[in-house]
Amino acid sequence: MALHDHPMWRKPQHHHDLKDAHDHVHWAELFYDLVHVVSIFLLGNYLSQHLNVDGFLVFCGVFIVLWYAWGELSIFNSIYVSTDLWHRITMSIMICTVMFMAAAIPSIDGGGWAYFALGFAVNRALLAFLYFRARRNNATAQCMCSEQIRNFSLFAIIFAVTAFLPKPYAFWVFALAMVSTQALYMIPRVSVLRYERFAPRLGHMAERFGLLTLIVLGEGFFKLVVTLAQKGIDKVPLDILVNFVIGGISIFVMCWIYFDFVGNGKARDSKLATLVKWWLAHLVLMICGVMVGVALAAEVKVDFWEPYPTKYAAIGCFGLAGYIAMLWVLQNVIEHRVANDFGRADVRVFGIVVAIGCFFVVPHVPSIVGNLIWGTALLSQIVIPLLRGWNKFRKE
Repeated sequence: MALHDHPMWRKPQHHHDLKDAHDHVHWAELFYDLVHVVSIFLLGNYLSQHLNVDGFLVFCGVFIVLWYAWGELSIFNSIYVSTDLWHRITMSIMICTVMFMAAAIPSIDGGGWAYFALGFAVNRALLAFLYFRARRNNATAQCMCSEQIRNFSLFAIIFAVTAFLPKPYAFWVFALAMVSTQALYMIPRVSVLRYERFAPRLGHMAERFGLLTLIVLGEGFFKLVVTLAQKGIDKVPLDILVNFVIGGISIFVMCWIYFDFVGNGKARDSKLATLVKWWLAHLVLMICGVMVGVALAAEVKVDFWEPYPTKYAAIGCFGLAGYIAMLWVLQNVIEHRVANDFGRADVRVFGIVVAIGCFFVVPHVPSIVGNLIWGTALLSQIVIPLLRGWNKFRKE
């Protein structure tokens, strides 16, 4: 093999120009995901310590920023197969930017803001550099890359400026810039999706979504285990341990229903509306997944006969309802899957209604009853489709 064809030295190439481009995730992308494990864990801690409207809005805003720090790099890596030395060095620096952002989360509304904003600004500038390298080595995508270089460079400057603006103006300017960056993808005549070469590998992106969903839901296990370890597993009664098991199984079932019905599913077509729904539904689904993970940590804080803490119940019930709703949306934008013939709209509506109704019941009943109602909403999403599938299987 000539050295220019070796992954260490091969310049960024559009996947359309490669005969052997595959959808599997490169190890450098997986390593980039590792820092998001820490980010999401710290963000979940922030939400659990700020269970009010302001805290929830900050949580959502920070999650969205972290999502785009992950997602827009994933899009680049999905369009261009880039594994050479300079790409790896750039990735290592991008990992450091997210490390700074993650470390700033506990003090995001104070001194940590400047580090968070500057970390994201540098992250944007490095994305511009990646597209600059792609433009140099891909003559057929000059216009698309130039547009991305301009956009990421401009917004990198704006995000950096917000680090030095007085609050709350810094937050408003940052939020407006975030909305503007996404408008550039979603407005038909402005969107870079109008370029034929802006064509991510749908299978690669589907795998990326699945891996991050595992990370997001896995944070729920972190919360449960750390909370119980802090209380002392040998110092809690049996009913706390039962609740602990309920929490663990609930997180597993949430993974189960995601991967059975939509996980690793490619978008059914490349239309702008389909791709936007596919993208945003995953964003909301993961926000809801973190909410449920934080709520389940309270399982080891109450016994059977105490009411479930209302604030935790709020994010747990509405988080589950949102999670199920996004599964429903995703089912309608991915390629057909046999499982979705059994997990139809009626199943999703039932789960959403029961999850929301649970919130209004929880303050008035013991936690064991609240868990039963909430668990009904969750388990219905897999039990009903399994029963329907089993009935058809028997007839066949």
